[in-house]
Amino acid sequence: MAEITGRIHSFESFGTLDGPGVRYIVFLQGCALRCCYCHNPDTWDVKGGQEFTVSEVMQKIISCRSYIKSGGVTFSGGEPLLQARFVLALLDACRAEGLHTAVDTAGSVPLSVSAEVISKSDMLLLDIKSLDDELCRAMTGQGNSNTLETLRFCEESGKSVWIRHVVVPGLTADMESLKRLAEYLEKFSCVRRVELLGYHKFGEYKWDALGFSNTLKETPEPGAEFMREAQTLFDGWKNY
Repeated sequence: MAEITGRIHSFESFGTLDGPGVRYIVFLQGCALRCCYCHNPDTWDVKGGQEFTVSEVMQKIISCRSYIKSGGVTFSGGEPLLQARFVLALLDACRAEGLHTAVDTAGSVPLSVSAEVISKSDMLLLDIKSLDDELCRAMTGQGNSNTLETLRFCEESGKSVWIRHVVVPGLTADMESLKRLAEYLEKFSCVRRVELLGYHKFGEYKWDALGFSNTLKETPEPGAEFMREAQTLFDGWKNY
């Protein structure tokens, strides 16, 4: 049988922001969401990127084993769960090499597709766009039901989760909605950490290059003081 292949956007050999320790990051190509604040819209096209086999990806990962021995491998995107079969094979290969794994996802893919991948990973980095379904649809083009079902699945299965939430002025940079998020997450023992990520302008040039309409062109980045105050709402989650 032919080896499983998938489409990759890029690789990062020394990542420190996508899971515990130093990690090898595999950014998979393709995403069904259209987040208005996305800093990598070049990952959206499912036909973009470059095709790799599982073996080819693993060769790259193993070549950096000495750097990631205290961390592991993170499969990010785009949305890695859109390529569930490919990621599942990569997780099996990483496990055979004794490597810790994490999947960085928005949880937008139904559990009927994603559950086996989530179960095979050592942990999940779950991006909750908004608890407000209407706002979530306005920002991403899709509601939040799959994401919240993913979180509940992790709770039921005991899967460790780091929550990520992007703070965007005029959309999610609201202290009351952040308090509601903190209260919502309190009932989930699977949540080990909550990271608030401030909206930034680094990817704006990509929107221009791709000819996409950027509705946040005039939106400022959130202030450092606001971000510090907001993060205190989630200081109870500091464990790996």
